[in-house]
Amino acid sequence: MKISQDIRREHGGDLKADEIEAGMAAKSAEFAATGNRVYLPIAD
Repeated sequence: MKISQDIRREHGGDLKADEIEAGMAAKSAEFAATGNRVYLPIAD
């Protein structure tokens, strides 16, 4: 789809596989740090 191609081109379409893996690992660590919960409680 054209929209997907445009987004990929503007936001990281030129990333290498190891850069993508590193980004996914960082997001995985961030998710684990928040308790592996999809829905977080609302902060007061």
